[in-house]
Amino acid sequence: MQNHFQEAIIMNKNTFTSVKLTKGEMNIYDFGGIKLHAYKTNDFIDDEVFVVEKNGKAVIIESPCFFDNIRELTEYLKDMEGEGMLVAYHGAGATFLPSVPKFATQNAVDYSENGGGKALIDSFTSSFGESFDSSVHKITNVVESGKVTIGGMDFIIKQTADAFDVEIPEINVVYTHMLGHDCHSIVAGAGHADAMIAELRSYIAKGYNLILTSHYTPEDLKDAQTKIDYLENLKKIAAGCKNADEFKAEVGRQYPAYSGQNYLDMTAGFFFA
Repeated sequence: MQNHFQEAIIMNKNTFTSVKLTKGEMNIYDFGGIKLHAYKTNDFIDDEVFVVEKNGKAVIIESPCFFDNIRELTEYLKDMEGEGMLVAYHGAGATFLPSVPKFATQNAVDYSENGGGKALIDSFTSSFGESFDSSVHKITNVVESGKVTIGGMDFIIKQTADAFDVEIPEINVVYTHMLGHDCHSIVAGAGHADAMIAELRSYIAKGYNLILTSHYTPEDLKDAQTKIDYLENLKKIAAGCKNADEFKAEVGRQYPAYSGQNYLDMTAGFFFA
């Protein structure tokens, strides 16, 4: 039974209508009463932005942060009524829909204004210059873990170490910052790997249709299992290596097609501080 279920899920992530835009691409998943618009920005940091639409009302998850993407997505949304934006891990891009209410947990506010998110925004501003909108969204609605209803749709907020994840029960979908079944991730040591594995196992147990992330197209439960296997193996490789260079070489040998070399560099730094 489980195999049949997982096969249905795998089909689901590929069942979308694609709309090519000037820079990015919109993949639209039709759940009947709700449509999920997954915006692939094609920007320098591979951002994804998600729009949940019901009865012409839209709730946006995360924000584009390059000015050309901001213009493109604003134009795409012109016939929808923006009811709210959930600003979790990507606080930059405040020129995007400035009048739409912004929702976030207090720790997400701190992350973008003073913490790790602020450091990333500063780094991207230095790297990308005037193409990058470094202004930070002002949060109008500070929320806590639990249910919040926006535009007639329920969202379950789950606070994380840096910000928050979002469950959309009506379409059985979850949003988290990163997954990426064929790219490296930032893993801050064995303990962090175990925490990531536990979270991914909870997604499988809950049987989500799709897993949305900020830097990858929508993924499914098979992808979650692939990532679990990768994380378990990463710990084994680290245990058998003497230093960061040896670790990176062995991971590269075993996963030659994986993208995200900069993430692997950071992971090596954590495992071999």
